[in-house]
Amino acid sequence: MIETVTGILVFIFGIMIGSFLNVVIYRIPKGESIVFPASKCQSCQTPLKWYHNIPLFSWIVLCGKCGFCKEKISAQYPIVEFLTGIIFIALYFKLGLVWYLPFIAASFAALLALVMIDFKYMAVPDNVNFAALIFALVQPGFLMALLYASIAAGGLYLIGLLSSLIARKQAMGGADVIVAGTMGALLGFPNFFVALFLSALLAMIPALIWRDKGVPFVPFLALATFIVYLYDVQATQLLETIIYG
Repeated sequence: MIETVTGILVFIFGIMIGSFLNVVIYRIPKGESIVFPASKCQSCQTPLKWYHNIPLFSWIVLCGKCGFCKEKISAQYPIVEFLTGIIFIALYFKLGLVWYLPFIAASFAALLALVMIDFKYMAVPDNVNFAALIFALVQPGFLMALLYASIAAGGLYLIGLLSSLIARKQAMGGADVIVAGTMGALLGFPNFFVALFLSALLAMIPALIWRDKGVPFVPFLALATFIVYLYDVQATQLLETIIYG
Protein backbone atom coordinates (compact mmCIF):
# COMPACT_ATOMS: atom_id res chain seq x y z
CA MET A 1 0.00 0.00 0.00
CA ILE A 2 2.77 2.43 0.96
CA GLU A 3 4.71 1.52 -2.19
CA THR A 4 1.64 2.21 -4.34
CA VAL A 5 0.99 5.59 -2.73
CA THR A 6 4.67 6.51 -3.08
CA GLY A 7 4.55 5.44 -6.73
CA ILE A 8 1.56 7.71 -7.35
CA LEU A 9 3.37 10.63 -5.71
CA VAL A 10 6.46 9.92 -7.82
CA PHE A 11 4.29 9.91 -10.95
CA ILE A 12 2.70 13.24 -9.98
CA PHE A 13 6.14 14.72 -9.38
CA GLY A 14 7.22 13.33 -12.76
CA ILE A 15 4.40 15.00 -14.69
CA MET A 16 5.22 18.27 -12.92
CA ILE A 17 8.79 17.96 -14.17
CA GLY A 18 7.34 17.09 -17.59
CA SER A 19 5.47 20.41 -17.56
CA PHE A 20 8.79 22.16 -17.00
CA LEU A 21 10.37 20.10 -19.79
CA ASN A 22 7.79 21.51 -22.19
CA VAL A 23 9.09 24.98 -21.38
CA VAL A 24 12.65 23.77 -21.99
CA ILE A 25 11.70 22.12 -25.29
CA TYR A 26 9.90 25.24 -26.53
CA ARG A 27 12.27 27.96 -25.33
CA ILE A 28 15.82 26.60 -25.33
CA PRO A 29 16.07 26.16 -29.14
CA LYS A 30 14.87 29.77 -29.50
CA GLY A 31 17.45 31.08 -27.05
CA GLU A 32 14.75 32.23 -24.62
CA SER A 33 14.85 32.16 -20.82
CA ILE A 34 13.19 29.16 -19.19
CA VAL A 35 12.32 31.28 -16.14
CA PHE A 36 10.86 34.54 -17.50
CA PRO A 37 8.35 35.52 -18.73
CA ALA A 38 5.48 33.40 -17.42
CA SER A 39 3.87 30.83 -19.73
CA LYS A 40 1.50 32.20 -22.35
CA CYS A 41 -0.64 30.91 -25.19
CA GLN A 42 1.46 30.53 -28.31
CA SER A 43 -1.47 31.68 -30.47
CA CYS A 44 -2.97 34.71 -28.72
CA GLN A 45 0.04 35.44 -26.45
CA THR A 46 -2.22 35.79 -23.39
CA PRO A 47 -0.43 34.89 -20.11
CA LEU A 48 -1.88 31.69 -18.68
CA LYS A 49 -3.57 31.41 -15.30
CA TRP A 50 -2.10 28.96 -12.79
CA TYR A 51 -5.00 26.57 -13.32
CA HIS A 52 -4.19 26.44 -17.04
CA ASN A 53 -0.81 24.91 -16.17
CA ILE A 54 -1.83 21.89 -14.11
CA PRO A 55 0.00 18.96 -15.78
CA LEU A 56 -2.27 16.66 -17.83
CA PHE A 57 -5.39 17.84 -15.98
CA SER A 58 -5.60 21.30 -17.59
CA TRP A 59 -5.15 19.97 -21.13
CA ILE A 60 -7.90 17.38 -20.60
CA VAL A 61 -10.35 19.83 -18.97
CA LEU A 62 -9.71 22.44 -21.68
CA CYS A 63 -10.19 19.73 -24.36
CA GLY A 64 -6.78 20.55 -25.77
CA LYS A 65 -7.68 24.19 -26.47
CA CYS A 66 -6.52 27.55 -25.13
CA GLY A 67 -8.77 28.86 -22.35
CA PHE A 68 -8.81 32.30 -24.03
CA CYS A 69 -8.69 32.08 -27.82
CA LYS A 70 -9.80 28.42 -28.09
CA GLU A 71 -6.96 27.59 -30.50
CA LYS A 72 -5.69 24.01 -30.29
CA ILE A 73 -2.87 23.26 -27.87
CA SER A 74 -0.28 20.82 -29.21
CA ALA A 75 -0.66 17.25 -27.96
CA GLN A 76 3.09 17.39 -27.30
CA TYR A 77 2.39 18.97 -23.91
CA PRO A 78 0.39 16.14 -22.30
CA ILE A 79 2.50 13.52 -24.07
CA VAL A 80 5.76 14.88 -22.62
CA GLU A 81 4.17 15.22 -19.18
CA PHE A 82 2.81 11.68 -19.27
CA LEU A 83 6.08 10.19 -20.57
CA THR A 84 8.06 11.97 -17.86
CA GLY A 85 5.69 10.57 -15.23
CA ILE A 86 6.17 7.07 -16.68
CA ILE A 87 9.96 7.51 -16.65
CA PHE A 88 9.93 8.59 -13.02
CA ILE A 89 7.68 5.79 -11.81
CA ALA A 90 9.59 3.16 -13.83
CA LEU A 91 12.86 4.30 -12.25
CA TYR A 92 11.23 4.31 -8.80
CA PHE A 93 10.19 0.67 -9.16
CA LYS A 94 13.64 -0.13 -10.52
CA LEU A 95 15.74 1.62 -7.86
CA GLY A 96 13.42 2.16 -4.94
CA LEU A 97 13.26 5.39 -2.95
CA VAL A 98 17.03 5.96 -2.87
CA TRP A 99 18.75 9.33 -2.49
CA TYR A 100 20.06 9.38 -6.06
CA LEU A 101 16.70 8.55 -7.70
CA PRO A 102 15.90 12.25 -8.42
CA PHE A 103 19.25 12.70 -10.18
CA ILE A 104 18.93 9.61 -12.38
CA ALA A 105 15.35 10.60 -13.16
CA ALA A 106 16.49 14.14 -13.99
CA SER A 107 19.13 12.73 -16.36
CA PHE A 108 16.51 10.72 -18.26
CA ALA A 109 14.15 13.71 -18.22
CA ALA A 110 16.89 15.80 -19.84
CA LEU A 111 17.37 13.05 -22.42
CA LEU A 112 13.63 13.16 -23.14
CA ALA A 113 13.90 16.91 -23.74
CA LEU A 114 16.81 16.25 -26.12
CA VAL A 115 14.70 13.66 -27.96
CA MET A 116 11.85 16.10 -28.52
CA ILE A 117 14.15 18.96 -29.55
CA ASP A 118 16.13 16.73 -31.90
CA PHE A 119 12.96 15.43 -33.56
CA LYS A 120 11.60 18.95 -34.00
CA TYR A 121 14.72 20.95 -34.85
CA MET A 122 17.35 18.31 -35.74
CA ALA A 123 19.53 19.97 -33.11
CA VAL A 124 20.85 19.05 -29.66
CA PRO A 125 21.40 22.01 -27.25
CA ASP A 126 24.65 21.69 -25.30
CA ASN A 127 23.20 23.01 -22.04
CA VAL A 128 20.49 20.33 -21.89
CA ASN A 129 22.97 17.70 -23.08
CA PHE A 130 25.50 18.56 -20.38
CA ALA A 131 22.71 18.66 -17.77
CA ALA A 132 21.85 15.04 -18.61
CA LEU A 133 25.51 14.06 -18.19
CA ILE A 134 25.98 15.90 -14.89
CA PHE A 135 22.82 14.41 -13.37
CA ALA A 136 23.90 10.94 -14.53
CA LEU A 137 27.14 11.25 -12.57
CA VAL A 138 25.37 11.88 -9.25
CA GLN A 139 25.16 8.33 -7.92
CA PRO A 140 26.94 6.13 -5.32
CA GLY A 141 29.66 5.01 -7.73
CA PHE A 142 30.56 8.54 -8.81
CA LEU A 143 34.19 7.81 -9.67
CA MET A 144 33.33 4.70 -11.69
CA ALA A 145 30.50 6.56 -13.43
CA LEU A 146 32.94 9.35 -14.28
CA LEU A 147 35.45 6.81 -15.60
CA TYR A 148 32.81 5.05 -17.73
CA ALA A 149 31.55 8.39 -19.04
CA SER A 150 35.07 9.47 -19.98
CA ILE A 151 35.89 6.20 -21.75
CA ALA A 152 32.54 6.11 -23.60
CA ALA A 153 32.74 9.74 -24.72
CA GLY A 154 36.47 9.54 -25.53
CA GLY A 155 36.07 6.28 -27.44
CA LEU A 156 33.19 7.62 -29.52
CA TYR A 157 35.12 10.83 -30.18
CA LEU A 158 38.10 8.86 -31.52
CA ILE A 159 35.82 6.71 -33.67
CA GLY A 160 34.19 9.85 -35.05
CA LEU A 161 37.56 11.47 -35.68
CA LEU A 162 38.84 8.41 -37.54
CA SER A 163 35.63 8.14 -39.55
CA SER A 164 35.86 11.82 -40.47
CA LEU A 165 39.44 11.41 -41.69
CA ILE A 166 38.49 8.41 -43.81
CA ALA A 167 35.29 9.97 -45.21
CA ARG A 168 36.92 13.44 -45.46
CA LYS A 169 33.86 15.01 -43.84
CA GLN A 170 32.46 15.26 -40.33
CA ALA A 171 31.04 11.85 -39.45
CA MET A 172 29.87 12.53 -35.91
CA GLY A 173 28.75 15.59 -33.98
CA GLY A 174 29.93 16.68 -30.56
CA ALA A 175 26.41 16.17 -29.21
CA ASP A 176 26.64 12.42 -29.84
CA VAL A 177 29.89 12.31 -27.86
CA ILE A 178 28.26 13.97 -24.83
CA VAL A 179 25.26 11.62 -25.05
CA ALA A 180 27.71 8.71 -25.14
CA GLY A 181 29.22 10.03 -21.91
CA THR A 182 25.78 10.08 -20.30
CA MET A 183 25.15 6.53 -21.51
CA GLY A 184 28.47 5.38 -20.08
CA ALA A 185 27.73 6.97 -16.69
CA LEU A 186 24.25 5.46 -16.49
CA LEU A 187 24.99 2.00 -17.87
CA GLY A 188 28.65 1.26 -17.32
CA PHE A 189 30.33 -1.50 -19.30
CA PRO A 190 29.45 -3.78 -21.05
CA ASN A 191 25.84 -2.52 -21.12
CA PHE A 192 26.94 0.68 -22.85
CA PHE A 193 27.75 -1.45 -25.91
CA VAL A 194 24.42 -3.29 -25.63
CA ALA A 195 22.62 0.07 -25.73
CA LEU A 196 24.67 1.22 -28.75
CA PHE A 197 23.76 -1.96 -30.62
CA LEU A 198 20.09 -1.68 -29.62
CA SER A 199 19.95 1.97 -30.70
CA ALA A 200 21.30 1.00 -34.12
CA LEU A 201 18.60 -1.67 -34.43
CA LEU A 202 15.87 0.77 -33.38
CA ALA A 203 17.07 3.38 -35.89
CA MET A 204 17.47 0.96 -38.79
CA ILE A 205 13.91 0.93 -40.15
CA PRO A 206 13.22 4.69 -39.70
CA ALA A 207 16.58 5.43 -41.35
CA LEU A 208 15.57 3.35 -44.37
CA ILE A 209 12.10 4.90 -44.60
CA TRP A 210 13.30 8.51 -44.31
CA ARG A 211 16.63 7.98 -46.06
CA ASP A 212 16.53 11.25 -47.99
CA LYS A 213 15.31 13.41 -45.13
CA GLY A 214 17.58 11.94 -42.49
CA VAL A 215 16.72 10.67 -39.02
CA PRO A 216 18.11 12.09 -35.75
CA PHE A 217 20.06 9.44 -33.84
CA VAL A 218 19.90 10.87 -30.30
CA PRO A 219 16.27 9.72 -29.76
CA PHE A 220 17.29 6.12 -30.43
CA LEU A 221 20.34 6.40 -28.18
CA ALA A 222 18.12 7.76 -25.38
CA LEU A 223 15.44 5.09 -25.81
CA ALA A 224 18.00 2.28 -25.90
CA THR A 225 19.69 3.68 -22.79
CA PHE A 226 16.40 3.73 -20.88
CA ILE A 227 15.52 0.17 -21.91
CA VAL A 228 18.94 -1.21 -21.00
CA TYR A 229 19.00 0.73 -17.71
CA LEU A 230 15.69 -0.84 -16.66
CA TYR A 231 16.73 -4.31 -17.81
CA ASP A 232 20.44 -4.14 -17.03
CA VAL A 233 20.70 -7.65 -15.61
CA GLN A 234 18.92 -9.18 -18.59
CA ALA A 235 21.09 -7.16 -20.98
CA THR A 236 24.28 -8.44 -19.34
CA GLN A 237 23.00 -12.03 -19.42
CA LEU A 238 22.07 -11.69 -23.10
CA LEU A 239 25.51 -10.35 -23.96
CA GLU A 240 27.20 -13.18 -22.04
CA THR A 241 25.02 -15.72 -23.87
CA ILE A 242 25.97 -14.25 -27.24
CA ILE A 243 29.68 -14.23 -26.40
CA TYR A 244 30.06 -17.49 -24.47
CA GLY A 245 27.07 -19.44 -25.77
